[in-house]
Amino acid sequence: MSTEQFNQEFGAIRGQLKSYILRITASVADTEDLVQDTYLKCVEKLDSFRGESSLKTWIFTIAFNLAKDNLRAKKRWAENVTDICKEAAMSNQAFFQEAMHIRMTSPQGHFEIREHIAFCFTCISKSLPLEQQICLLLKEVYEFKVHEIAQIIANTEAIVKYYLHTGRSKMVHIFEGRCALIKKEGICHQCSELNGIFNPKQKLQVELMKIEMAKEAENADKEHLFDLRMQIVQGIDPFGSNAAALQLHHLEHNRMVMENI
Repeated sequence: MSTEQFNQEFGAIRGQLKSYILRITASVADTEDLVQDTYLKCVEKLDSFRGESSLKTWIFTIAFNLAKDNLRAKKRWAENVTDICKEAAMSNQAFFQEAMHIRMTSPQGHFEIREHIAFCFTCISKSLPLEQQICLLLKEVYEFKVHEIAQIIANTEAIVKYYLHTGRSKMVHIFEGRCALIKKEGICHQCSELNGIFNPKQKLQVELMKIEMAKEAENADKEHLFDLRMQIVQGIDPFGSNAAALQLHHLEHNRMVMENI
């Protein structure tokens, strides 16, 4: 494969790679660095690519290898990350001033509940052990096959299936207990609360009925609701959406809080 051909192929998946790295690092700066480092490492090793896997799998493997040591050195986030970061935000006037400035001035400063659902998944997934988080993202969001994930993390398919089962089960359990969008007893109402702050003229119930997961909450089982949540995450580009600037600001706040407790 020529460098020119590789550049075209890399460009085609760069958006997915970038969103994947953001979701595992929760850092825009680290994401930019790792995307660039991945590209350079791929070009350096291009002669070693033999087509034994898809080019996308090969690129994601290199990205994982570049990121894993840094990620393993960092603490996992708590399951109640949204509670911890909400409390920190409530005592940080500058955070809300900056957020409102973004909301009023940026073309990517909209607040959308759907986008916050994806944001919430990113934060809570960081409470999983790294391998479970990686496998869950690769399978549920980026639609890699089990054998491809096994290659990316350099492990067996049996271990990948175990990580997928345990990671998914844990996330389903967390959302069932916390998310008020899918269960009335849920203790987290941040989607609704933030929508009230940033979109005070919107009718909340009307907005919720635009979201399949919320519409089906009373009748669908928890596994199906998680699948609907994953469909939302799949459909969100955290760098290119109408809410990107606002959600990235929020994510940076959460990262700083969680890395300093």
